[in-house]
Amino acid sequence: MNVPWEITLAVLGLVVPVVAALYEFAFNGRKRLGYRVQMDTTVTDLVHSEYAGALQQLRMQDGRALVDPSFVLLRVENNGVTNIDTGDYARLDHDRVGITVEFPGRKVAGMVVTEVSADFLRDSFGPESGLRFDAGTIYLPRVPMNRGAHYKVLAALESTSEPTGGRRTEFDDPRVSGGIKGGVGSGQIRETQSRTGTSRAAVAMVLFLAAVITAQLVVSLTKDTTAAPLDCASGTLTLSGSTAFAPVLREASAAYHRTCPKAAITVTPDTSGVGVDDLDAAGRKEGAGTPPIIAFSDGPKDSGHPQVLQRPMGFLLFTLVVNKDAGVQDLGVDDIRRLYAGKITNWRQLRGDDVPVRLVSRDSGSGTRRAFETRLLGGALEPGENSSDCETPSGTGGTGVIRCRRSTTDALLDTVAATPGALGYSELGSASARHDLLTVRIGGQPASLAAADSHAYPFWATEYAYTYGEPPAQSLTASFLRYLTDQVGQDIIRAHGDRPCADLANPVVCRPS
Repeated sequence: MNVPWEITLAVLGLVVPVVAALYEFAFNGRKRLGYRVQMDTTVTDLVHSEYAGALQQLRMQDGRALVDPSFVLLRVENNGVTNIDTGDYARLDHDRVGITVEFPGRKVAGMVVTEVSADFLRDSFGPESGLRFDAGTIYLPRVPMNRGAHYKVLAALESTSEPTGGRRTEFDDPRVSGGIKGGVGSGQIRETQSRTGTSRAAVAMVLFLAAVITAQLVVSLTKDTTAAPLDCASGTLTLSGSTAFAPVLREASAAYHRTCPKAAITVTPDTSGVGVDDLDAAGRKEGAGTPPIIAFSDGPKDSGHPQVLQRPMGFLLFTLVVNKDAGVQDLGVDDIRRLYAGKITNWRQLRGDDVPVRLVSRDSGSGTRRAFETRLLGGALEPGENSSDCETPSGTGGTGVIRCRRSTTDALLDTVAATPGALGYSELGSASARHDLLTVRIGGQPASLAAADSHAYPFWATEYAYTYGEPPAQSLTASFLRYLTDQVGQDIIRAHGDRPCADLANPVVCRPS
């Protein structure tokens, strides 16, 4: 199923933001606890402050001056999308502490809660709340916080290392630990950042949506709006000629009729030569008009039909087919010519099984036979048949290789499958569908478009469609020809093992480059 690009882009533009929003707000950020160290400085850093002198005189409760005093301002916040209750903290039920803050290399001299986002939060820091400090650690209580709520703690500290003659100006970062049950990831409290500008995620989403809108504009401007929809035509039409191409024509005509029920198309395969002859005769009888007939031929028409116009439809691959009793699956071109010249009468001469060779051919007007003679026999004609049942000679047929002919592709395949040692040739799609015979490689190459296009596989022909004169544009004849070269017709041709001309490097001549 081919989904239009504009629909794909529209779905992306809708789905991606919705998924991103669900991930960010419903899953990833549902319950989240964060902190941010807004200040971590020493008295030395505040030397130019108007309070520098007073700060340098800070002392412990016992009157001792602080050693290398420093100050830390810590912000704790609910940065999720749902409320945090006292029972959400990942602590034992009897433990009143929710968060601990350690200061490596420092000792807490004092602390104070300096700011709360709402006045009712102050009750959470009462004498029985669990708020305290001990040595180098501050213990913060389980504070219930609504979405977006926060509080700040200011701590005064001193260095625990011995003085070395100068003031210490750098300390390790505070270590904040705590968690939320059912929070993001492991639920651990995470360091946040101050958002003074647009977040990266928001910028990325804006750029993505801008790209989607731009892509939709480009698709709209470059889309081919001039192509008309399928033009259904009514009337009757006869498809004749090649039996090798008949399976494609049957499926294509049935598909066309399903879409255009007022069209009655009949497939009457015979041979390529007979089909072109009948078309020419019908056109001459019709007078100035164009008969509702399309003849198909494996290869170009013979001379003598100046009013019959040809159009390349597809690139057909052919293959040799052999009875399973022959014991061969690969023949060189020289082997093939010796076989049809009657120089090889038993498959054991080619290291096959001890079975007599029997050659099954097509009628002289067959396009498949003409392709075989042109591509594999070097233009030489096949000798005439000497048997009707492909097993015993008829009349004075002699004792040479048994030769017989069949008028259709299916009849040839049936005969090869039923006759020990039989060898014939067929259109690839029809032969590949059979499991009662074998297809034969030629010179080690299987029948494939790649091998034929590189001149490694020689057995192929261009399939032509013929009309008597140029059919009217609105006629069923012209409509069906367009259908065969459109997407649906091309898919049907491919499904039968052949290739539409559009698949080749030079679709105009529809043959290997």
